[in-house]
Amino acid sequence: MAASREQIRQVVDRYVELVGSGTADEIVALYAEDAVVEDPVGSEPRVGHAAIRELYATLEGLDQRTRLLAVRIAGGEAAFHFEVATLADGVTYTLAPVDVMVFDDGGSITSMRAYWGEEDMTIG
Repeated sequence: MAASREQIRQVVDRYVELVGSGTADEIVALYAEDAVVEDPVGSEPRVGHAAIRELYATLEGLDQRTRLLAVRIAGGEAAFHFEVATLADGVTYTLAPVDVMVFDDGGSITSMRAYWGEEDMTIG
């Protein structure tokens, strides 16, 4: 049985929350063992928990706030637009990527592709 809409929405909500204030291990726990992450799209895909942990470890200790802007769920997948505001040296850097996730039957993320580029960063 495929992951339910409710399961997927819970994972998306938790993911957005953890990107803002969680640890790499907490985020990686949302992923299947052999998951693939391409963040941003066009970069070298990261496969498996160890490689994915390296990506999210770069977020630990940053002063960040996240906010889910929109989510669409269909066919065991989710596309969502969210905002990450990072405060560093008195300046706020804001990025609002669109992420697309595929889920397994248990609700774990098997694939995540993040759509954003440097030109999408705002500074204020």
